[in-house]
Amino acid sequence: MSRLDQEDRGLAHVASRYSVPETLGRLETVAKSRGLTVFARIDFSGDAQKVGLTMRPAQLLIFGNPKAGTPLMIVSPSIAIDLPLKALAWEDGDGKVWLSYNKPEYLKERHGIPKELLKNISAIEALAEKAVE
Repeated sequence: MSRLDQEDRGLAHVASRYSVPETLGRLETVAKSRGLTVFARIDFSGDAQKVGLTMRPAQLLIFGNPKAGTPLMIVSPSIAIDLPLKALAWEDGDGKVWLSYNKPEYLKERHGIPKELLKNISAIEALAEKAVE
């Protein structure tokens, strides 16, 4: 699995051999199959095109599970700024597609989440890997 070579700033980047829409579609399918709710899919490049602007393909999926997220928000209300979980499929300048998301450890540190609740958001790593396989 390839990783994007840049300072991570709390982000994980997983290479995808699929297009941006296919990558996000695969992630959506995997998320739903695991009982997660998909709240929104945002097509940034499509929206840009509608107003006469051009950008490389980029789409965001917002998904989660209130049973997993709510305990985190009870302990640390500020995590609601980062929940539900989000994953961004995007194409770089070389035409390579990436699936990026906030690392659970980063969110733990950012919001002071107790270690025992980290499992509530750690599934995003496996979901991303499954989506790009």
